[in-house]
Amino acid sequence: MPSPSPSASQAAGRHTRPGLRGRQTDPAALAEIEALLGAARRERDELIEHLHALQDRFGHLSLRHLRALADWMRLPMAEVYETATFYAHFDVVREDEPVPPALTVRVCDSLPCQLAGAQALRAALDAALDPARIRVLRAPCMGRCDQAPVAQLGRRHLSRATPAAVLAALARGALDPEPIAWQRLADYRAAGGYTLLERLRSGETGVAALEARLAEAGLRGLGGAGFPTARKWQAVRAGAAPRYLVVNADEGEPGTFKDRHYLETAPHRVLEGALASALAVGAAAIYVYLRDEYPGLHAVLREAIAELEAAGLVAPGFIVLRRGAGAYICGEESALIESLEGKPGKPRHRPPFVAEAGLFGRPTLVNNVETLYWIPLLAAGAAFAGEGRRRRSGLRSFSVSGRVNKPGVHLAPAGITLRELVDEHCGGLQPGHRLLAYLPGGASGGILPAALADLPLDFDTLQPHGCFIGSAAIIVLSDQDDLRAVADNLLAFFADESCGQCTPCRLGTEKLLALLRTDDWDVARLQALAQTLRDASICGLGQAAPNPVSSLLRFFPAELARAGVRLHAGPPARDTGELQP
Repeated sequence: MPSPSPSASQAAGRHTRPGLRGRQTDPAALAEIEALLGAARRERDELIEHLHALQDRFGHLSLRHLRALADWMRLPMAEVYETATFYAHFDVVREDEPVPPALTVRVCDSLPCQLAGAQALRAALDAALDPARIRVLRAPCMGRCDQAPVAQLGRRHLSRATPAAVLAALARGALDPEPIAWQRLADYRAAGGYTLLERLRSGETGVAALEARLAEAGLRGLGGAGFPTARKWQAVRAGAAPRYLVVNADEGEPGTFKDRHYLETAPHRVLEGALASALAVGAAAIYVYLRDEYPGLHAVLREAIAELEAAGLVAPGFIVLRRGAGAYICGEESALIESLEGKPGKPRHRPPFVAEAGLFGRPTLVNNVETLYWIPLLAAGAAFAGEGRRRRSGLRSFSVSGRVNKPGVHLAPAGITLRELVDEHCGGLQPGHRLLAYLPGGASGGILPAALADLPLDFDTLQPHGCFIGSAAIIVLSDQDDLRAVADNLLAFFADESCGQCTPCRLGTEKLLALLRTDDWDVARLQALAQTLRDASICGLGQAAPNPVSSLLRFFPAELARAGVRLHAGPPARDTGELQP
């Protein structure tokens, strides 16, 4: 049937609107986009970088600028808006909303900072600062757990922050990152740096020989999964070219800061490990994904990459530095790749795995910073495999925080116990504190009691106790800590950081937190909800989120009772005053 003519449509009471539908691009906003981004690439994978440029320039993201950016990049506005609103470090301001103050102070509320008094710090700053001039926000882990509590003033981080120190820094206008003293290219090469890369390129060292050395040393992925490095190379190399290498420097696990330590002290060693890995798998490019909470490191890596290009060690543009935007989920490798492609960082369904179809749909090697750090050392014959204890192999970098005298990154033998680590490397517990519990793998690794402080801290040893080592983020708790408050902090983190893609995680983390905040805990209900999260969540966030609660139920019923929690196996008991079985 033919469409009615315009006159027939009008006669039927339907009217057409002249011009384009929807809100139109503001020419002034488009001109500002042109002036800011100039000749920058307009491909989708640059979207988050361009959003950062807007946020940095204007202090927020207005809808007029987002529409102009969508027009400039030839992307649907819905996709630009969805990406901008996914990440915590972008302030999207709608037409009827006020713009945020020019300055933001963020107070870390991760568990180590909570133990060190972050809540009192934030309350004091709320009372002392004019919200019209300076807003105070809570923020997840900033990767400085050994310096807790931490506040971020603009782009500057203040360690062991106090209200007086924050106010003094604001008065001085100290808002830029503190300079980092790092090993420059000339010094690294003088110490033998980039020898491995030169030998691989000349053929003096073969890829097969390097893989054999890494396998012999027992090098595994040190971001948490622990997959053997040499086998990962082989899996990626089996795919068709082009292939890519992604450096995962988005350590957002509360309690973890080892990657920051290695990048700040030896960025070229990490880059040499990345270049050797790229050569081993035939990568067409290297993408370094660095979390936005490390602004000083962004400057370091930009300069280090420029040094390599100027020295002719790498072609310009071969190493691409990308900036995260405040999303813990992007530590998961497929979510990280989604973010690199300019999208919300939501984990992909697998298979296919990223080794088969990763960045831009191509075979992709994703390696953690510390894994890459070790490659040049192992190739040079550094001792590794023989360093372990209790039949374990290698060395581990433990990020230790909490109730110890010497928090920090401690290099110790794999298989060392918590008690040995604290006594031999961390100066013991703080005065007046007695070991109550510890987290062996950050927020997601579960909680173990002091009675299990003699377990080896290594891969595959903690699982029978419902825990895992992950990235070796050790948070030490004492008899002066409230374990119920600890679990609340951890569950609130997971609920806040859930990407929302899958229902079990999105709703389950919130429901688990709500149940945790009651005084009557239905054990069967909590365990059933925890199992649903583990079985049905797409990625490790939802699968690991119940671990703190499961640990409390398993190891700490007496501590829960002292905290006023009544455990029961059915409807809440009525005023019996007794702990139900």
